[in-house]
Amino acid sequence: MRIDLVSEHASPLAAIGGVDAGGQNVHVAALAAGLAARGHQVTVHTRRDDADLPARVRTADGYDVAHVPAGPATVLPKDELLQHMATFADVLHAEWSATRPDVVHAHFWMSGLASVQATAGLGIPVLQTFHALGSVKRRHQGDADTSPEQRIDLERGLCADVDHVVATCTDEVFELRRLGLSSDRVSIVPCGVDTAVFTPRGPVAPRSDRPRLLVLGRLVERKGQEDAVRALAAVPAAELVVVGGPEAAELDDDPEVCRLRGIAADLGVADRLVFTGSVSRADVPGWIRSADVVLAVPWYEPFGITPLEAMACGRPVVATAVGGLVDSVADGVTGDLVPPRDPAALGEALAALLADDERRAGYGAAGVTRARTRYRWSRVVADTDAVYRQVLAARAPEKTALIEESR
Repeated sequence: MRIDLVSEHASPLAAIGGVDAGGQNVHVAALAAGLAARGHQVTVHTRRDDADLPARVRTADGYDVAHVPAGPATVLPKDELLQHMATFADVLHAEWSATRPDVVHAHFWMSGLASVQATAGLGIPVLQTFHALGSVKRRHQGDADTSPEQRIDLERGLCADVDHVVATCTDEVFELRRLGLSSDRVSIVPCGVDTAVFTPRGPVAPRSDRPRLLVLGRLVERKGQEDAVRALAAVPAAELVVVGGPEAAELDDDPEVCRLRGIAADLGVADRLVFTGSVSRADVPGWIRSADVVLAVPWYEPFGITPLEAMACGRPVVATAVGGLVDSVADGVTGDLVPPRDPAALGEALAALLADDERRAGYGAAGVTRARTRYRWSRVVADTDAVYRQVLAARAPEKTALIEESR
């Protein structure tokens, strides 16, 4: 098949860990590479955010990245991109009118809007993966939510306009049904993990003699790093390593780093809080392997790939019972689930787990098995491929009828 992925703000070529660069970038890159490996012709369309970028790039993984001119060729916050989606759609429509893909798979709601507009009159099926829903963001962030005001209504419209939705977890399906999506037009395919890269054995980042807790991801309030810092008071022997954020040289000027350091100082745990700054994607497995326990403690999370990476590396996980983490972390088997925004419960869980070497080892071994059997990218890609074929098969009678009418 010719498969076009649309990911308007999250380029598969982007450095991970920036303000708007994270799990979606990883997901799109791995899905594109996996589909190409299965013999499909794959192009990822993403917005040009640098004037020096070429129009099209052929990646080493066998897929193309097309940089779509829509709005200024500079980095913009994703919440400011809606005004440029009509232009983005016009470019796609012109290309798809000339060379028609078999399937379009949109990633994030604005990509969905552009894809639906661009396929108008072309008869190309559009599948949608939201990666995050405005209704959930609004519920948790309230007035701090910077999404466009009409986002929820537009997402509700997408549920009606696209051919099929590929959700990443059970919790997302419940949210989509509230937006009016019927259960026969949604499939669950989780995010994945590269089990050839994230392995129990391999390089290990330097560490001290203290038990190490590790939290990995962007430094934004909803990711829960503050709760991890506050929980550190309950585990007096341990250190907390925070991986992510700005470059190491810029840590002292970062507002969120300064805020978290201030909280740590007030609690008397500042000497046990370590910030690494951003690290290369290649170094992430080594940092995970250096930990005794990996934390994933967001207030809410559409899916969350950190637990998968930790499990694949054989490390036990303590995670908040939200979103996709409820699916991926088997409570009492590969890790422990705790309530969100509850540092006391988090600290209690961490202290108990650090005191139990046997349970940590058991969680780690079970995590490797779970990651390799359920979440390896080859399976995720195969399941996504199967959904594409299901949608195309459902459209076959419609296509046949149109051909007969034209005769």
